[in-house]
Amino acid sequence: MTSDGFRCLVVDDEPRIRNALARLLEGVGYRCEQADSAQAALAALEREPAPVVLTDIRMPEMDGVALLHEIRRRWPEVAVVMLTAVAEVETAVACLQAGAYDYIPKPFHVDEVRARVTQALEKRRLILENRQYQEHLADMVDQQAVRIEELFLEGVQTLAHALEAKDAYTKGHSARVAAYAGRIAAVLGLPEADVQLIELGAELHDIGKIGVREAVLHKPARLSDEEYHHIMQHTVIGARILEPLLKHAPQVLAVVRSHHERPDGSGLPDRLRGDQIPLHARVVSVADGFDAMTTGRPYRPPRAVPEALEEIRQGAGRQWDGAMVDAFLAVCRDADHLPIPTPAVSRRRVPHRVAAGAIVTPPG
Repeated sequence: MTSDGFRCLVVDDEPRIRNALARLLEGVGYRCEQADSAQAALAALEREPAPVVLTDIRMPEMDGVALLHEIRRRWPEVAVVMLTAVAEVETAVACLQAGAYDYIPKPFHVDEVRARVTQALEKRRLILENRQYQEHLADMVDQQAVRIEELFLEGVQTLAHALEAKDAYTKGHSARVAAYAGRIAAVLGLPEADVQLIELGAELHDIGKIGVREAVLHKPARLSDEEYHHIMQHTVIGARILEPLLKHAPQVLAVVRSHHERPDGSGLPDRLRGDQIPLHARVVSVADGFDAMTTGRPYRPPRAVPEALEEIRQGAGRQWDGAMVDAFLAVCRDADHLPIPTPAVSRRRVPHRVAAGAIVTPPG
């Protein structure tokens, strides 16, 4: 390693030693600055950190050991080399354990000083390169993990839409629910990251129906109590399917598991009440209910939009959260027409920077 251009800070309270070291290092190409105390050294580093610091151990007020600890705390990338008398070798070794790069015993020789400083800078270079490599490698691993997750999520979304496409009565249901829910979230003033989580949860909310018996799923008549409880297990099944993928996005899992909960505690699967129901699930629940009512089923025709809106209004506080109902009614007032057009099949990503478990409350 060449020494050209490297700045070196020499710290010693004895001018003769300090000047000799500075001249020696300048003679082999270093740019040297001198400090006659630890305090002066810290001030010099604040002005401009140096790649390497040579410091005596014995100095008044603040010794070299204390200076080493302060440099390691504030400028961990600086290479510190200790200057020590023979009797202080044990202290110097302790400094190595505390993070010093090397020590130079007194009296010192020109070749030894040059070699020790060069070695310290080489060690510093290797440490910094390794740190950069580790950071780059971590970024690459994160990027690959994100891409793998996206591919898996795309597969799950495709499966969800494929399941719906098999049934003329539910085709496009999740996409419409996602569109409604996104508009409700926007009216509530939720952050964009939460809007995305709600839309994604809405797209996937019925994925658990893959585990429901087809005879029940497509029964052309009203369900028995046993069949109703069987089909409602899709909330638990869906959350179980998605949990390994979406551990860092519990809001989406909450939508899948809890979109059939009711404020009065009569919902499923956990009989949650009121604010016990996650906010994201409360948003999707209203959207899901409206689309279910306005979509035909084998055993009944679709409800008219005004009739469906009136039922939602009457169910506020009992079947659906009142604030969510108000927001949905505001969406309907602002919409040019209903139902909201079915959007193209999307590929929504999980917002990775949303804090896991973060609780967002609507304004007001």
